[in-house]
Amino acid sequence: MPKIVDHEQYRKELLGKCFDLFAEKGYASITMRQIAEGLGVSTGTLYHYFPSKQSLFEQLAQEICQQDVSAALAELEGAQTLQEAMEALGRYLVNNEDYFVKWTYIWIDFCQHQEGNSIQSNSVFKHNNKQYQQAVYDILGVQDPVLASFVLSFVNGLILEKLWGNETIDFIEQCALLGKMLTAYLPQNSNY
Repeated sequence: MPKIVDHEQYRKELLGKCFDLFAEKGYASITMRQIAEGLGVSTGTLYHYFPSKQSLFEQLAQEICQQDVSAALAELEGAQTLQEAMEALGRYLVNNEDYFVKWTYIWIDFCQHQEGNSIQSNSVFKHNNKQYQQAVYDILGVQDPVLASFVLSFVNGLILEKLWGNETIDFIEQCALLGKMLTAYLPQNSNY
């Protein structure tokens, strides 16, 4: 009897393993052949699921976005106040610091090797940005794109500070401060 393969699940497993390969070698330095070797699959199998390294990376970014949003919203579930939600966000960042620093390194390496505005015009990355923005809308209970962009920039900035070795950054403390600022700024008709 032939082996039944869940192609979508297998593709996701390959993507999960690619994260570590990109973190170890960098986007620009690793070839599809090296990725296939690292995954223990043939290059033909790899190309069957991912027609190019860029396509592989785009699918990885999409998968990471979905996982990030789900995990962050799950971490914030049950928060009764905006302050509690921001402190939960801080704990989430602390618990996943190594992952976020690795992903930031990978993303920066990828961006360095793209031409012009190819990232801004990429439909996958645009979609991911909308998902992250929607998660912020859900957390804050307001549909304010400027505020969502601010919160996302704040979180990315904290991760970059950690990446640069700033040991004074305390995710929980910084997110708690953001919670106080947002509580004072937001109208009373938000989720909290």
